Amino acid sequence: MKNFQYYTPTKIFFGSGEEKKVGEILNDFKAKKVLIHYGKSSVIKSGLLDVVKTCLKESQIDFLELGGVEPNPKLSLVEKGIELVKSEDVDFILALGGGSVIDSAKSIAVGALVNHSTWQFSTHEMTPKKAIPLGVILTLAASGSDMSDSCVITNDKTKEKRGFNSPLNRPKFAILNSELTYTVSPYQTACGIVDIMMHTLERFISSGGPTEPTDSIAIGLLKSVYQAGQIVMEHPDNYEARATLLWANSLSHNGLTSCGRNFVMSVHQLEHEVSGMFDEVAHGAGLAVLWPAWAKFAYPNAKDRFKRFVYEVLGIEPTDSLDEDILKGINKFKEFFKELGMPTSLKELKITEDDIKELAFNVTFNHTRIIKDVIEIDEAMALKIYREAL
Repeated sequence: MKNFQYYTPTKIFFGSGEEKKVGEILNDFKAKKVLIHYGKSSVIKSGLLDVVKTCLKESQIDFLELGGVEPNPKLSLVEKGIELVKSEDVDFILALGGGSVIDSAKSIAVGALVNHSTWQFSTHEMTPKKAIPLGVILTLAASGSDMSDSCVITNDKTKEKRGFNSPLNRPKFAILNSELTYTVSPYQTACGIVDIMMHTLERFISSGGPTEPTDSIAIGLLKSVYQAGQIVMEHPDNYEARATLLWANSLSHNGLTSCGRNFVMSVHQLEHEVSGMFDEVAHGAGLAVLWPAWAKFAYPNAKDRFKRFVYEVLGIEPTDSLDEDILKGINKFKEFFKELGMPTSLKELKITEDDIKELAFNVTFNHTRIIKDVIEIDEAMALKIYREAL
C-alpha cells in the first residue's frame, strides 16, 4: 500500500427534505449573495428551484440565477458565469443538479478570482490558488462531483474535453435527497449507474498490489450499485435503492476507494475524447461502450483484480480456467449495461472508423502523452480499443 493523503471537507446533509435547510446552511457559511446555477428545465419543473429561492428569501440571502448548463458543460457558459460573479460581487455559488452543473460551478468558482482564462486550469497551464465557496443540491446519482476534487469542462470552440483536480474544487456542503432523483429518466439513471461503477472500478482495477481495506470498500460499493441499479430500473421510486445509488455516487469519487492505490482512469480518458467530439454522447453511455473493450486488452496484466470483480461482484462461478471466467465476467458486465438500456458499441453512437482514428490521435494529445496504467495506451493501443468498441 503506497503512502496517501485523504481529505474530504464536504459536509453532507443526507435524506428526505434536507434541501429545505439550504437557507440555514448558507447562513452558517456566512453567504451574503449567492449565484444559483442550474441546467435547463428539470429543477424548474420539479419545483426545486422555487423551494431554494423561498428558503433564501426567508433567510434574507440575496441571490441571482444562471441556468442553461448542458451535459458535457461548456466553457462558454462558464465564462458567462464568471462575468456575472465578478460584476455582481457574488460570494457563494449554489449548484442545483448533477455533475455537469457542479463542474460548471466549480470552473466558475476558480475562474472568477483570476484575470486569465479559466480554461488554463483545464489545460494545466495554471493552478488555482483560491476559489469562491460552493455548495450543492444533488439531483442525479452519477458523477460524484458533489464530493470530488475534479472538474471536467468542454471547450465548445475546440471540442476538447479536459479536467483538472484541486482541493479547491471540493464543495463546502452537499445536500443529498434521493427523492429528488425519482424523476430522472431511465436513460440518465442508467448512465449514472455506469458512471458510479466506473469511478470505483477504474480505481480498483489499476496498477499495484492488494490494498485492504480499500479493496473491500470498493468491492462492497460495486456490489451495492450493481444490485440497487437493477432495482431502480424496475422500480424508479424505490427510496432505499435510490438512496444507495446517491450515497455510492459520492463515495465512488471522493477518494475513499483509491486510498493506497495508484490510478489513472484510462477508460475515462478514452471516453472524454468521445463525448468531447460528439456532444450528444452521454458520458455514462460512452463508458459503457469503452470499458468492455479496454478490459479485454487489460485483464492479462491485472488478473487478480479482475478475479475479485467477476467472482465477488458479478457472481461468476469459478472454473479451472481463470481466463475464461474473466472473459465471461466481462461479457456479463456488458450484458448488464445492455439490460440497463446502454449502448454497447460505438456504431450505436454513430461513430465511424474514420472517427476512431481521430479519437486515437486526440487521446494522446497529438502524440505528447502515453496513458500508463494496467496497460500503456499510445495511439496504436487507443486505436485497438476504439476499434474493439466499434
